[in-house]
Amino acid sequence: MADSVHNTHHQKRPHAIFIAYPLQGHVIPSVHLAIKLASRGFKITFINTHSIHHQTSKAQPDSGSDPFAYVRESSGLDIDYATVSDGLPLEFDRSLNHDQFMASLLHVFSAHAEEVVGRVVKFSADTTPVTCIIADTFFVWPSKIAKKFGLLYVSFWTEPALVFTLYYHLDLLRKNGHFACQDVREDTIDYVPGVRAIEPKDMTSFLQETDTTSVCHHIIFNAFKDARGAHFHLCNTVQEIEAETISALQSKTPFYAIGPIFPSKFNKNIVATSLWSESDCTQWLNTRPQGSVLYVSFGSYAHVSKKDLIEIANGLLLSKVNFVWVLRPDIVSSNDTEPLPAGFREQVKDRAIVIPWCSQKAVLAHPAIGGFLTHCGWNSTLESIWCSVPMLCFPLLTDQFTNRKLVVDDWKIGINLCDRRAVSKEEVSEKINRLMDGKSRDEYRKAVVKVKKTLEDASTPNGSSEKNMDNFIKALKAKM
Repeated sequence: MADSVHNTHHQKRPHAIFIAYPLQGHVIPSVHLAIKLASRGFKITFINTHSIHHQTSKAQPDSGSDPFAYVRESSGLDIDYATVSDGLPLEFDRSLNHDQFMASLLHVFSAHAEEVVGRVVKFSADTTPVTCIIADTFFVWPSKIAKKFGLLYVSFWTEPALVFTLYYHLDLLRKNGHFACQDVREDTIDYVPGVRAIEPKDMTSFLQETDTTSVCHHIIFNAFKDARGAHFHLCNTVQEIEAETISALQSKTPFYAIGPIFPSKFNKNIVATSLWSESDCTQWLNTRPQGSVLYVSFGSYAHVSKKDLIEIANGLLLSKVNFVWVLRPDIVSSNDTEPLPAGFREQVKDRAIVIPWCSQKAVLAHPAIGGFLTHCGWNSTLESIWCSVPMLCFPLLTDQFTNRKLVVDDWKIGINLCDRRAVSKEEVSEKINRLMDGKSRDEYRKAVVKVKKTLEDASTPNGSSEKNMDNFIKALKAKM
């Protein structure tokens, strides 16, 4: 009897092992979600890969060996931190050898994950027993490992619900000939539950490819098979901006829209999450008129072809606008560290700064910023909306094509740069000016302010995202 009383006492407090996918765009919302759950009374054991930990500590040397130390001390949050191998040596260039990196996550990482989960489960059995694993949906192992240790599995999806639902209904796309068959259909897709209609060109890059034998395809197939074993899905989106898609998903699986997942002070990161050291361009931005600067960044992960990069550079030159361009060192390839046209930096130096990396939230929140030339990563999209900055969309990979559809077609808060065809400097210049000047600029501004309001409302104590978070926690506790 004493034992069961003892256990129910422990059972009241959820302890989650949180494993972040080792890519910049996944680590950021994972860290903020971990902090949010810890502030709601969870004990969190947060796990990064050695490689991500190595990069963030190199980029922010004062973050020390435990990036959560400050939150623990200042806010009393119960977050432990550990690292695990992704199966590759630290010095391995994951950007240059992307397929080998993905293959390691597909085939090798689960053994390391299992070992670290086993260790934490054993170690905390007498204090706060582990109740669940929260892991990125793109991992291929969580439901199996959760089952092995008798834990609940919470799948965390860092992209929009629309992308989740396309992957979730892969078999439907296959059956209807829109994916993975000899002659892929090119007509509109109008049979996916909760999706009114979508063009094949607006699906994720992996769903547009004819060769489906790549390592990334195997990850998607296996991850979504595994995700069907999740007890809960948390998604970094907002109910109101994807209402139909989300309610269709909710009829099949416990799916909670809890976004946008930002830190409580939007542009103050108290936990080191950046993989590169950040340049501060505040002083330069302070000297520019309100709304006059274009922010240009293609994210942390996808590569731009040399040809496109040169056209974009020349388009920026032609456009005459002020700009901040984040050009990370491996944007074309780690082997090509100066991909810009000769003399470009000198020609633009009075009206631009070109830097390797920055705090994107701080830049977008600056009043001088009037537009964002973006790859349409989901974090970038949400951050841009939050700062009421309209977008010029240049998707490169994965969910970015689908995010672009939401931005341009559904919410009308941005312009499409080009559709997978060669981009030209004239078009770049013309569209930049359309986004940054005159009547059309004001229309995009108005539209983005409206969507921002929806995001803000969802984040208030009575908003949909906070309510969904409450409901998730209640349901999780009931299942514990």
